[in-house]
Amino acid sequence: MEPEMEDKTLELMITSVMDSQTADRSSKITAVFKVNGPLTGSRKRPSEGNYEKEKDVCIQLFDQWSEADQVEFVEHLISRMCHYQHGHINSYLKPMLQRDFITALPAQGLDHIAENILSFLDARSLCSAELVCKEWQRVISEGMLWKKLIERMVRTDPLWKGLSERHQWEKYLFKNRTTEVPPNSYYHSLYPKIIQDIETIEANWRCGRHNLQRIQCRSENSKGVYCLQYDDEKIISGLRDNSIKIWDKQTLECLKILTGHTGSVLCLQYDERVIVTGSSDSTVRVWDVNSGEVLNTLIHHNEAVLHLRFCNGLMVTCSKDRSIAVWDMASPTDISLRRVLVGHRAAVNVVDFDDKYIVSASGDRTIKVWSTSTCEFVRTLNGHKRGIACLQYRDRLVVSGSSDNTIRLWDIECGACLRVLEGHEELVRCIRFDNKRIVSGAYDGKIKVWDLQAALDPRAPASTLCLRTLVEHSGRVFRLQFDEFQIISSSHDDTILIWDFLNVSTNGQTEGRSPSRTIKIIFPWKYMTKHGQVKMMS
Repeated sequence: MEPEMEDKTLELMITSVMDSQTADRSSKITAVFKVNGPLTGSRKRPSEGNYEKEKDVCIQLFDQWSEADQVEFVEHLISRMCHYQHGHINSYLKPMLQRDFITALPAQGLDHIAENILSFLDARSLCSAELVCKEWQRVISEGMLWKKLIERMVRTDPLWKGLSERHQWEKYLFKNRTTEVPPNSYYHSLYPKIIQDIETIEANWRCGRHNLQRIQCRSENSKGVYCLQYDDEKIISGLRDNSIKIWDKQTLECLKILTGHTGSVLCLQYDERVIVTGSSDSTVRVWDVNSGEVLNTLIHHNEAVLHLRFCNGLMVTCSKDRSIAVWDMASPTDISLRRVLVGHRAAVNVVDFDDKYIVSASGDRTIKVWSTSTCEFVRTLNGHKRGIACLQYRDRLVVSGSSDNTIRLWDIECGACLRVLEGHEELVRCIRFDNKRIVSGAYDGKIKVWDLQAALDPRAPASTLCLRTLVEHSGRVFRLQFDEFQIISSSHDDTILIWDFLNVSTNGQTEGRSPSRTIKIIFPWKYMTKHGQVKMMS
């Protein structure tokens, strides 16, 4: 029932003054509202009175005013109303303020603007937009907005890009409307299939389901594959028997063997032009990636070259001689020494760098940070209890592995250790990370997959960080690299393994082994020499 209202009197006094000398305003109104007693409910209009006449007068005067005056009057009017009345006005205004601009724009010949607006929607919102009305559905269809959404994902997400290449639907993308392309319905149906593929790949990573391929390197003398790098066509590996072997990634056949080093090939990196290798013979060699010809030999370090990185005309090498060398690479044949960095008290096992920092790790248990532009020392990261064998640096994050069997995550800017990952039983020899995962390999023969985002969350329990342990190597894991679909690893057992999480057989035979098999491999030798170098040979 409507609440009882106290007696109220409403007095409306309206005076109108005409001013013939003022051109922009023809009338003036003074309204005085007087309310006796609190107003707690809706206004009850008495059956008697001159409400209709008074209303007509107000409307006539209101129509004569300028828009600014009308707005000011309405503001004053609303300020005198109660909350209940505000609710009624809000309900009345909402439909008036809504505009179907997507339908209105094409009617004005502005289809492209409507398409551009809707092109910013994500998949869920685009599905909802198609259900609004036939006109919205037409704009989405003719604008090929599902195609544009998929193209946007392929441009920004490596997983989408990789799927487009492997499943060969990239040929239907990035083509204009004049080129023959499938209708919008094709891309509409393709999108959920891509999402299903992505969910399957993520589940395979979490559950350890993979298809395993094995390359037997058949080293002639001493066995072991110390380093590798791969792309879609090939795998290039550096071996303990002093050779570099190039493998066809599809057939797994050896395409080429490069010889010239007189010691084990401990590190390598290649791009579209050259392969650069470092060896226990203390030299760095530069090879033509296509012909295999030696283009340059750098003789600087006094002992084994343990690691190297190059990018954008800059190369950094490190050695058992405790030094780091910074080189300018004008061309494969024109490489000059810029600076030698000293400060570590043991072998420098690994380096990484970007435009801001050079990062090095040593058997002396420390990680040192240097300025890339000036080569000046910046800071030391302390925390590992034994020598450090591997690291990767990207953005602000450094991830390192040590002979104390742990992995540490660091903030390079402040030097803080963000997390310690425990689980390996022997020296952590190699480590890589992307936006989702850390993958580590150790002298216990195991490869572990860790949840990076959880590791960066201090609230995440330690027991949830290791997603999967993969056990197939029968010897120490020396090197690994991975992407969204696979891990490729090399070992002291003279094999290269390809762990494929995309093309998984449905019979489930591969799934059971790595997650469930637990083998502890005990080696009788020490992993660090007295100088802190990672010991690779028995």
